[in-house]
Amino acid sequence: MSPRRVPGSMAQMPDSSPNLDDLRGQIDALDAEIVERLNQRASLVVKIGQAKAGVGAAVYVPDREQEVLSRVRAHSSGPLSDQTITAIYRELMSGSLSLERPPRIAYLGPRGSYSHMAAVRKFGSSVDFEPVDHIETIFDEIERDHADLGLVPIENTLGGGVVDTLDAFMRHNVSVCAEINLGIHHHLLGRCRLDEISKVYSKPEAFRQCRQWLVETGLFDKTVPTSSTSKAAELAAGEPTSAAIGSALAAELYGVTKIQDRIEDAPDNTTRFLVISRSSAAPTGRDKTSLIFSAADKPGALVEVLDIWRQAGINMTFIESRPARDRNRAYAFFVDLEGHAQVQPVKASLESARQHCAFIKVLGSFAQATEVLH
Repeated sequence: MSPRRVPGSMAQMPDSSPNLDDLRGQIDALDAEIVERLNQRASLVVKIGQAKAGVGAAVYVPDREQEVLSRVRAHSSGPLSDQTITAIYRELMSGSLSLERPPRIAYLGPRGSYSHMAAVRKFGSSVDFEPVDHIETIFDEIERDHADLGLVPIENTLGGGVVDTLDAFMRHNVSVCAEINLGIHHHLLGRCRLDEISKVYSKPEAFRQCRQWLVETGLFDKTVPTSSTSKAAELAAGEPTSAAIGSALAAELYGVTKIQDRIEDAPDNTTRFLVISRSSAAPTGRDKTSLIFSAADKPGALVEVLDIWRQAGINMTFIESRPARDRNRAYAFFVDLEGHAQVQPVKASLESARQHCAFIKVLGSFAQATEVLH
């Protein structure tokens, strides 16, 4: 006779739920296999590093990076998201670079800055990071072969073009080999409660980008400007009733916690960074080309240059002007075009544009960033 079921009781119901220990055992077995495969991959990376050293090839190859990321995302059928797969492989490739020779990457410091955060999100944590005090110094480090790569901000969705970077491109001979889009999220950091805060440290730009939240919470009158968001986090770490506005990375590095997440007024605020080196990147099929030009000194010259790209069906994604260094009342124009300088129709359009330019300089071609890092 079958046992009688008691209403509301699970005692006599069959157990159809998976066994937790069995599932964990399967995960442990997979982990062992994954680690073995990772080390097999790393052994091949070491051989690649030896081959590169033999021919003097660059350690970081941006077009190869894009190829690997595209391939592994295509292999994934879920449930992991493409963003998660990308993050895992970025860190894996960072560790692989360190086996060849850790590239040295210069960025606008100090540690914990948004430039530092963009560099970590792009290259992982296994490379050598070099914080510097000025954007100009990043260009110097590349030209003098003191760093393999440099990370420079080029534009922000709220502030527009970054003048110091644009001007440095006119003074230095470097190549753009990659780009990064970083979502700028400001957090209130500290070691106290919101109602205990007596001071809020940060740089003036961060206060402007969080003004509405600061006013609504009554903290606007307690703001104290500092040289950087990293310095602000460092100060807040040492003062029990002080807070800072800064990045998630700054919170980790300076030992403070997030009192309030994402207090920025514009949640879609993004900064675009360019990666500079001594060489450009090979075509990937989805590229951009950055260049500087100054139109010839004749009526309509600028329109003629721009019309070349219009007629060729080439999309212009960025344009910014700066006073030219060597010509009074003349301007240099910074432009990003879709396409690679070595591939038609961009290649032919650049030759045509030279006829209407006092000068034109291709800064580099590189794979378009397809995601916003956070």
